[in-house]
Amino acid sequence: MIGINEITETNNMIDDQHLDIRTITMGISLRDCASENGERCRTRIFDKIAKRAEKLVCVGEDIERRLGIPIVNKRISVTPIGFVGSNACKSTKDFVKIAKTLDRCAAELKVNFIGGY
Repeated sequence: MIGINEITETNNMIDDQHLDIRTITMGISLRDCASENGERCRTRIFDKIAKRAEKLVCVGEDIERRLGIPIVNKRISVTPIGFVGSNACKSTKDFVKIAKTLDRCAAELKVNFIGGY
């Protein structure tokens, strides 16, 4: 059981030392999104990330409220895109299209970062 001393100490760390949770990260495997068709690959990537991470920011904000500690970044980590897009991408332009898909996911989900590129 948490005692009053621990609660007071935590409050002091939040107020005086600016305690925060730096990052929460959700990992998503995109291996099953691979395709030889670039558009299909990008659609699968977008749909999977959007479905799996749709509540990430909301859950993070709920944790912030319940604990009273700010969470600075909400992030998503994905399978390296070189693996996922290797069959569909024939040029650097094709990989740029996947990068733009990831950017669109991040914007729609309101996450700070999607890593794995």
